[in-house]
Amino acid sequence: MEFRISVGKNSLFPLTHVIIPNFTQTGKPIMKLVPAKFSVCLLLSLFLGNILFPGIVLAEDLRFYIGTYTGAKSQGIYMATMNTESGKVSKPKLVAETQNPSFLAIHPSNRFLYAVGELTEYKGQKSGTVEAYAIDEGTGKLTLLNKRPSQGGAPCHLVVDRSGKFVLFANYVGGNVGVMPIAKDGKLGAPSGFVQHTGSSVSPRQKGPHAHSINVDANNRFAVAADLGLDKLISYRLTNEGELENAAEYTAAPGAGPRHFVFHPQGKVGYLLNEMNATVSALAYDSESGKFSAVQTLSTLPDDWKGRKSCAEVRIHPSGKFLYCSNRGHDSIAVFQLSEGGKMKRVEVVKTGGQEPRNFILDPSGKFLLAENQKSDSIVIFRIDPETGKLLATGQSVEAPTPVCIRFMN
Repeated sequence: MEFRISVGKNSLFPLTHVIIPNFTQTGKPIMKLVPAKFSVCLLLSLFLGNILFPGIVLAEDLRFYIGTYTGAKSQGIYMATMNTESGKVSKPKLVAETQNPSFLAIHPSNRFLYAVGELTEYKGQKSGTVEAYAIDEGTGKLTLLNKRPSQGGAPCHLVVDRSGKFVLFANYVGGNVGVMPIAKDGKLGAPSGFVQHTGSSVSPRQKGPHAHSINVDANNRFAVAADLGLDKLISYRLTNEGELENAAEYTAAPGAGPRHFVFHPQGKVGYLLNEMNATVSALAYDSESGKFSAVQTLSTLPDDWKGRKSCAEVRIHPSGKFLYCSNRGHDSIAVFQLSEGGKMKRVEVVKTGGQEPRNFILDPSGKFLLAENQKSDSIVIFRIDPETGKLLATGQSVEAPTPVCIRFMN
């Protein structure tokens, strides 16, 4: 991890120089000459940031991991870094060979990474895999700890719960969701919870269940699964033993195709992205019962769009002021401003500079959005306007083989 200090013209003191240690990802200090008059104040600013000196900017290279679909171009999971001042992204490098790691999750401790293996057959079973990796603190390379069958085909989403004790996963083809306990060494245990969804909806694609994602609320009390095949958002009580108990259901519009979901940071509202009709729904959330109720639904596409509708990802800004949704077909990101009660106002729809933005992510500071164009083998970087939430082109992008998921270190 590299830190850089720059002192601007608005600093309280004129510029001289001081040598400070610059720590790299290996943990070895490299001495650097930095302009500043008072070294004590400068070092304090490392901890207090912009509070003491408005002209001081702290830049950091953040490590992140890229999940992919493997084949001719990709071999597994890749790693890169992003500079928090410039938004520049390093060339991704392979850190683990595995099949179709299409979704990733990082343990709260930053010691372990978990991935789905989006397969429909594994060791003779109609199943994909859930995989555990140890993260090398210095190099970022991944070492496989173990992998387990997901008990359903095409696992496409997973998360680590807030306690760091469980991995929750969703099987698209299997139409089910499950939980695996995490051992102290990071390895995955046999499933502690498993629920098979049943039913159908109105579209030919909805003849059966297709669990597409699973998330946990801020209290780690409920797990929420979006099922595209059922047009439902299903709440489960997550027990201390890692079991899933039915709690509540919310039914979306017929043929909507719920795909991904995100909670507002305040925990009282959630946003459900509907893949098939290209809409996003704001839902009021009762954290005591796990129930949702409709607030508002808006399109993620321009009003005059007549082409393919296929939403993919939904993210909320760390400030809670903005919401972002990706459109495949239109190849764009829709930007929404959020009001006090969670209502949305669409302010723009921005092209991602490539094809098939299956996934995207905001960096932890909320300054940048990284759009992953699956069919263009690229990650395109946008700067986020802190006042409006709008996306500003940086002109920066990096080649990455079939990128479909990004996860920053915590």
